[in-house]
Amino acid sequence: MTLTAERGRVALPSEPPSFDVREAFDEHGRALVAFALNSTRDNSIAEECVQETFVRAWRAREKYESSRASERTWLFAIARNVVIDQVRARQRRPTPVPDERLHSGMHAESEDRATDDRIVLHSGLARLSRDHREVIVAIQLQGMTYQQLEDHTGVAAATLRTRMFYGLKALRAALGEEEQP
Repeated sequence: MTLTAERGRVALPSEPPSFDVREAFDEHGRALVAFALNSTRDNSIAEECVQETFVRAWRAREKYESSRASERTWLFAIARNVVIDQVRARQRRPTPVPDERLHSGMHAESEDRATDDRIVLHSGLARLSRDHREVIVAIQLQGMTYQQLEDHTGVAAATLRTRMFYGLKALRAALGEEEQP
């Protein structure tokens, strides 16, 4: 309550301006949606922001003073705060990745890894003797059997198995050296 200078009477504060949500939405809703959509780049989030804007405006309707700002300016100030809150909240949450992007990213990563593995394998094989390399490539990479390799080379299968054992041992040692910095 405030005292007036006239006759010492107590004047009641003026009635708070009425805030008609329907009227305000009809008048400013589209502009607020466009503002929120431009800020968030997501239609459903923009609509949520506008809804929250009007909820906050309704709750704070007693604080609105038409002498300080127009209703439109007041609503846009609220909307700005809502959008900022929404953007900050989204930054704290991980963004869902569509399945196709997830699989394509995994595929690209697995291709890169496979390429790296081939390079390491080739450099490791290059360090082996010719006999060890031939056995490992034929059996492990080309899928031949020891009998097929014996028929092809004329070397006994038992000798090929021994070469495989020592060749793999040397390959592991060569690969272990490459992985260390």
